[in-house]
Amino acid sequence: MSLPTHKNNDKKSSVIWITGASRGIGRALSLELAQAGHTIIASARNQKQLTELCLCAKNLTGQIRDFPLDVTDPQSVNKAIHSIIRQYGAIDTAILNAGISIMMHGTHFNTGIVQKHFDLNVMGVSHCLAPLIAHMKEKRSGLIAINASVAGYRGLPNAGAYCATKAALISLAETLYIDLQSVGISVKVINPGFVKTPLTDKNTFPMPFLMSAEKAAKIIAKGLQKKRFEIRFPYFFSTCLKLLRLLPYRIYFMLIKKIA
Repeated sequence: MSLPTHKNNDKKSSVIWITGASRGIGRALSLELAQAGHTIIASARNQKQLTELCLCAKNLTGQIRDFPLDVTDPQSVNKAIHSIIRQYGAIDTAILNAGISIMMHGTHFNTGIVQKHFDLNVMGVSHCLAPLIAHMKEKRSGLIAINASVAGYRGLPNAGAYCATKAALISLAETLYIDLQSVGISVKVINPGFVKTPLTDKNTFPMPFLMSAEKAAKIIAKGLQKKRFEIRFPYFFSTCLKLLRLLPYRIYFMLIKKIA
Protein backbone atom coordinates (compact mmCIF):
# COMPACT_ATOMS: atom_id res chain seq x y z
CA MET A 1 0.00 0.00 0.00
CA SER A 2 1.42 3.41 -1.00
CA LEU A 3 0.52 6.84 0.31
CA PRO A 4 -2.46 8.36 -1.54
CA THR A 5 -1.71 10.82 -4.36
CA HIS A 6 -3.72 13.10 -6.63
CA LYS A 7 -3.74 13.63 -10.39
CA ASN A 8 -1.42 16.61 -10.44
CA ASN A 9 1.31 14.68 -8.65
CA ASP A 10 3.92 12.20 -9.73
CA LYS A 11 2.67 8.69 -8.96
CA LYS A 12 5.18 8.25 -6.15
CA SER A 13 4.67 11.68 -4.58
CA SER A 14 2.04 12.94 -2.13
CA VAL A 15 1.09 16.26 -0.57
CA ILE A 16 1.37 15.59 3.16
CA TRP A 17 0.22 18.03 5.84
CA ILE A 18 1.83 17.60 9.25
CA THR A 19 0.78 19.53 12.36
CA GLY A 20 3.14 19.99 15.30
CA ALA A 21 5.96 19.89 12.75
CA SER A 22 8.39 22.34 14.34
CA ARG A 23 10.06 19.86 16.71
CA GLY A 24 10.15 16.30 18.00
CA ILE A 25 8.40 13.57 16.03
CA GLY A 26 6.68 16.06 13.72
CA ARG A 27 9.98 17.63 12.67
CA ALA A 28 11.75 14.31 12.17
CA LEU A 29 8.81 12.89 10.23
CA SER A 30 8.68 15.96 7.97
CA LEU A 31 12.33 15.44 7.03
CA GLU A 32 11.92 11.67 6.63
CA LEU A 33 8.95 11.99 4.27
CA ALA A 34 10.52 14.87 2.33
CA GLN A 35 13.59 12.70 1.77
CA ALA A 36 11.21 10.08 0.30
CA GLY A 37 10.18 12.64 -2.32
CA HIS A 38 6.93 13.98 -0.91
CA THR A 39 5.79 17.60 -0.61
CA ILE A 40 5.42 18.37 3.08
CA ILE A 41 3.28 21.21 4.39
CA ALA A 42 4.66 21.76 7.88
CA SER A 43 2.45 23.53 10.42
CA ALA A 44 3.12 24.72 13.97
CA ARG A 45 2.91 27.94 15.95
CA ASN A 46 6.65 28.68 15.93
CA GLN A 47 7.56 30.40 12.66
CA LYS A 48 11.30 30.48 13.45
CA GLN A 49 11.48 26.72 13.98
CA LEU A 50 9.46 26.10 10.81
CA THR A 51 11.84 28.30 8.80
CA GLU A 52 14.81 26.34 10.17
CA LEU A 53 13.05 23.09 9.23
CA CYS A 54 12.56 24.26 5.64
CA LEU A 55 16.24 25.18 5.40
CA CYS A 56 17.21 21.70 6.58
CA ALA A 57 15.21 20.22 3.71
CA LYS A 58 16.94 22.16 0.92
CA ASN A 59 18.96 19.20 -0.35
CA LEU A 60 16.29 16.54 0.12
CA THR A 61 14.47 14.75 -2.71
CA GLY A 62 11.13 16.33 -1.84
CA GLN A 63 10.34 19.69 -0.31
CA ILE A 64 9.04 21.21 2.91
CA ARG A 65 6.86 24.31 2.88
CA ASP A 66 6.00 26.08 6.11
CA PHE A 67 2.45 27.05 7.03
CA PRO A 68 2.29 28.58 10.53
CA LEU A 69 -0.87 27.64 12.39
CA ASP A 70 -2.45 27.29 15.83
CA VAL A 71 -4.67 24.19 15.73
CA THR A 72 -6.64 25.42 18.75
CA ASP A 73 -8.15 28.16 16.54
CA PRO A 74 -10.87 26.46 14.42
CA GLN A 75 -11.35 29.38 12.01
CA SER A 76 -7.61 29.58 11.29
CA VAL A 77 -7.47 25.81 10.75
CA ASN A 78 -10.36 25.91 8.29
CA LYS A 79 -8.81 28.78 6.33
CA ALA A 80 -5.40 27.10 6.34
CA ILE A 81 -6.69 23.80 4.98
CA HIS A 82 -8.57 25.50 2.15
CA SER A 83 -5.51 27.63 1.38
CA ILE A 84 -3.25 24.55 1.21
CA ILE A 85 -5.73 22.84 -1.13
CA ARG A 86 -5.81 25.91 -3.42
CA GLN A 87 -2.02 26.13 -3.53
CA TYR A 88 -1.14 22.44 -3.86
CA GLY A 89 -4.24 20.92 -5.44
CA ALA A 90 -5.09 18.56 -2.59
CA ILE A 91 -4.08 17.21 0.79
CA ASP A 92 -3.40 13.53 0.18
CA THR A 93 -2.28 12.67 3.71
CA ALA A 94 -2.78 14.53 6.99
CA ILE A 95 -0.71 13.62 10.04
CA LEU A 96 -2.32 15.25 13.07
CA ASN A 97 0.56 15.34 15.48
CA ALA A 98 0.34 18.55 17.55
CA GLY A 99 0.12 17.90 21.27
CA ILE A 100 1.40 18.60 24.78
CA SER A 101 2.25 16.60 27.87
CA ILE A 102 2.30 18.07 31.38
CA MET A 103 2.76 15.79 34.37
CA MET A 104 0.04 16.10 37.01
CA HIS A 105 -0.33 14.03 40.18
CA GLY A 106 -3.91 13.38 41.24
CA THR A 107 -3.29 14.94 44.66
CA HIS A 108 -2.53 18.22 42.88
CA PHE A 109 -5.35 18.06 40.35
CA ASN A 110 -5.34 21.13 38.14
CA THR A 111 -8.31 21.93 35.91
CA GLY A 112 -6.21 24.33 33.86
CA ILE A 113 -3.74 21.58 32.95
CA VAL A 114 -6.58 19.27 31.93
CA GLN A 115 -8.11 22.05 29.82
CA LYS A 116 -4.79 22.70 28.04
CA HIS A 117 -4.46 19.01 27.17
CA PHE A 118 -7.97 18.72 25.75
CA ASP A 119 -7.76 22.05 23.89
CA LEU A 120 -4.63 21.00 22.00
CA ASN A 121 -4.50 17.19 22.01
CA VAL A 122 -8.18 16.52 21.31
CA MET A 123 -9.87 19.69 20.04
CA GLY A 124 -6.80 20.58 17.98
CA VAL A 125 -7.29 17.31 16.11
CA SER A 126 -11.05 17.80 15.93
CA HIS A 127 -10.70 21.25 14.36
CA CYS A 128 -8.64 19.69 11.56
CA LEU A 129 -10.94 16.74 10.94
CA ALA A 130 -14.13 18.42 9.69
CA PRO A 131 -12.56 20.29 6.72
CA LEU A 132 -10.17 17.42 5.98
CA ILE A 133 -12.95 14.83 5.84
CA ALA A 134 -15.08 17.10 3.63
CA HIS A 135 -12.14 17.54 1.22
CA MET A 136 -11.13 13.87 1.12
CA LYS A 137 -14.73 12.70 0.88
CA GLU A 138 -15.20 14.85 -2.21
CA LYS A 139 -12.20 13.29 -3.95
CA ARG A 140 -12.92 9.87 -2.39
CA SER A 141 -9.34 9.31 -1.31
CA GLY A 142 -6.95 10.33 1.42
CA LEU A 143 -5.23 9.21 4.58
CA ILE A 144 -5.64 10.70 8.06
CA ALA A 145 -3.13 9.61 10.70
CA ILE A 146 -3.74 10.66 14.31
CA ASN A 147 -0.80 10.67 16.70
CA ALA A 148 -1.97 9.30 20.06
CA SER A 149 0.25 7.30 22.46
CA VAL A 150 0.62 3.97 24.24
CA ALA A 151 -0.30 6.07 27.29
CA GLY A 152 -3.84 5.97 25.94
CA TYR A 153 -4.15 2.23 26.57
CA ARG A 154 -4.75 2.59 30.34
CA GLY A 155 -4.53 5.24 33.06
CA LEU A 156 -0.94 5.76 34.26
CA PRO A 157 0.36 7.51 37.42
CA ASN A 158 1.02 11.27 37.24
CA ALA A 159 -0.39 11.48 33.72
CA GLY A 160 -4.15 11.69 34.09
CA ALA A 161 -4.72 14.55 31.66
CA TYR A 162 -2.31 13.19 29.06
CA CYS A 163 -3.64 9.61 29.24
CA ALA A 164 -7.24 10.80 29.02
CA THR A 165 -6.63 12.78 25.83
CA LYS A 166 -4.65 10.00 24.18
CA ALA A 167 -7.35 7.45 25.06
CA ALA A 168 -9.88 9.81 23.48
CA LEU A 169 -7.81 10.01 20.30
CA ILE A 170 -7.49 6.23 20.04
CA SER A 171 -11.27 5.81 20.36
CA LEU A 172 -11.87 8.63 17.88
CA ALA A 173 -9.50 7.06 15.34
CA GLU A 174 -11.18 3.66 15.76
CA THR A 175 -14.59 5.17 15.05
CA LEU A 176 -13.36 7.15 12.05
CA TYR A 177 -11.67 4.07 10.61
CA ILE A 178 -15.06 2.35 10.54
CA ASP A 179 -17.14 5.34 9.45
CA LEU A 180 -14.90 6.66 6.66
CA GLN A 181 -14.10 3.45 4.79
CA SER A 182 -17.23 3.82 2.67
CA VAL A 183 -16.08 7.21 1.32
CA GLY A 184 -12.53 6.15 0.43
CA ILE A 185 -10.71 7.70 3.40
CA SER A 186 -8.12 5.64 5.27
CA VAL A 187 -7.48 6.28 8.97
CA LYS A 188 -4.53 5.25 11.12
CA VAL A 189 -3.58 5.78 14.74
CA ILE A 190 0.04 6.24 15.80
CA ASN A 191 0.88 5.04 19.32
CA PRO A 192 4.50 5.77 20.21
CA GLY A 193 6.23 4.80 23.42
CA PHE A 194 8.92 7.07 24.85
CA VAL A 195 10.57 9.20 22.17
CA LYS A 196 13.32 11.71 22.92
CA THR A 197 11.71 15.09 22.23
CA PRO A 198 11.52 18.47 24.01
CA LEU A 199 8.38 17.10 25.73
CA THR A 200 10.03 13.99 27.17
CA ASP A 201 13.22 15.91 28.03
CA LYS A 202 11.21 17.38 30.92
CA ASN A 203 10.45 13.96 32.41
CA THR A 204 12.23 13.12 35.67
CA PHE A 205 11.35 9.41 35.73
CA PRO A 206 12.93 6.43 33.92
CA MET A 207 11.74 6.03 30.31
CA PRO A 208 12.20 2.43 29.15
CA PHE A 209 13.06 1.78 25.50
CA LEU A 210 13.56 5.51 24.83
CA MET A 211 14.28 6.07 21.14
CA SER A 212 15.29 9.04 19.01
CA ALA A 213 12.72 11.07 17.08
CA GLU A 214 14.55 10.11 13.88
CA LYS A 215 14.11 6.39 14.53
CA ALA A 216 10.46 6.94 15.43
CA ALA A 217 9.96 8.85 12.17
CA LYS A 218 11.35 5.95 10.14
CA ILE A 219 8.97 3.52 11.85
CA ILE A 220 5.99 5.82 11.26
CA ALA A 221 6.93 6.42 7.60
CA LYS A 222 7.11 2.68 7.04
CA GLY A 223 3.82 2.14 8.89
CA LEU A 224 2.04 4.70 6.71
CA GLN A 225 2.75 2.46 3.72
CA LYS A 226 1.11 -0.59 5.29
CA LYS A 227 -2.54 -1.57 5.60
CA ARG A 228 -2.52 -1.89 9.39
CA PHE A 229 -4.69 0.54 11.34
CA GLU A 230 -2.26 0.98 14.25
CA ILE A 231 1.38 2.04 14.11
CA ARG A 232 2.85 1.26 17.53
CA PHE A 233 6.40 1.11 18.85
CA PRO A 234 8.70 0.01 20.39
CA TYR A 235 7.19 -3.41 19.73
CA PHE A 236 8.00 -5.11 23.04
CA PHE A 237 7.10 -2.12 25.23
CA SER A 238 3.87 -1.35 23.39
CA THR A 239 2.88 -5.02 23.48
CA CYS A 240 3.37 -5.13 27.26
CA LEU A 241 1.20 -2.05 27.73
CA LYS A 242 -1.41 -3.46 25.38
CA LEU A 243 -1.58 -6.65 27.45
CA LEU A 244 -2.23 -4.56 30.57
CA ARG A 245 -5.61 -3.70 29.04
CA LEU A 246 -6.64 -7.32 29.47
CA LEU A 247 -5.98 -7.42 33.21
CA PRO A 248 -8.81 -7.06 35.75
CA TYR A 249 -8.67 -3.75 37.63
CA ARG A 250 -7.57 -5.35 40.91
CA ILE A 251 -4.52 -7.00 39.34
CA TYR A 252 -3.73 -3.98 37.16
CA PHE A 253 -3.74 -1.57 40.12
CA MET A 254 -1.55 -3.89 42.20
CA LEU A 255 0.94 -4.27 39.36
CA ILE A 256 1.10 -0.60 38.42
CA LYS A 257 1.70 0.41 42.06
CA LYS A 258 4.73 -1.88 42.20
CA ILE A 259 6.09 -0.60 38.91
CA ALA A 260 5.49 3.05 39.79
